Amino acid sequence: MPAAVRQTVVTAAFATLCALVATLAVVAATKPMVLNTPIRTVATDPTGAFNPGLVTSGDGTVSKRPDISFINVGAEAQAGSAGDAQRNLAAIMNKLVAKAKSLGIPDSEINTSGYSVGPMYSPDGKGTITGYQAGEQLDLKWHNVNTVGNALDGLVQQGGATRISVSFGLNDPKAAQAEARSLAIADAKNRAAAMAKAAGVSLGQVLRITDSTQVYRPPQYNFAPGAAAIDQTQLPVGSMDIQVSVEMSFAIA
Repeated sequence: MPAAVRQTVVTAAFATLCALVATLAVVAATKPMVLNTPIRTVATDPTGAFNPGLVTSGDGTVSKRPDISFINVGAEAQAGSAGDAQRNLAAIMNKLVAKAKSLGIPDSEINTSGYSVGPMYSPDGKGTITGYQAGEQLDLKWHNVNTVGNALDGLVQQGGATRISVSFGLNDPKAAQAEARSLAIADAKNRAAAMAKAAGVSLGQVLRITDSTQVYRPPQYNFAPGAAAIDQTQLPVGSMDIQVSVEMSFAIA
């Protein structure tokens, strides 16, 4: 190949290569660039070092004597028609509400929890309506647990209640829950410190906390219709447990 021709071919090839490189550079500049980030840079530790952490749990239980009673009280009435059953029930419940108020229970703490009117059927299974029954239940709050027995006697014996039950609780449960939660967190920290020491590492900052709260109420007392008695009703109050469990995650320093 003559020298002049060879020089022309080399010059053309070099120009083509330069154009191709320039085109690739433009394409690369117009497309997003994806970088693979090392896993050590994705971490909860502010230093950027990968830290799997340490996870533990803790429990705290506080026992408190209940300071409030929740009374559920009601009555039923029967008649040949639904209207008469309602009227008979209204007379009973008016007397019952009046008795509750005379005991010192304010209107704001007397709430209707249930009301029903319905037919009664013959026991032969034929579906014959023999009359109607109306019933109503009230929820009351009694703030002196030591005298709740006297309140029950009055509601049954003078108020005409035929259904009554009582349970106990705390007027301010959040304070007891906060106390139990502090104990649970302290328990979790002690466990984490022991685990870190056994593993030969140092415990870092808290990364995550979750908790759950459980309240174990004392037993509920139920009274059958016509529970009037010569002696005064006595209700042992006992105590109730408030339990908080937490789960905590710590960094490893």
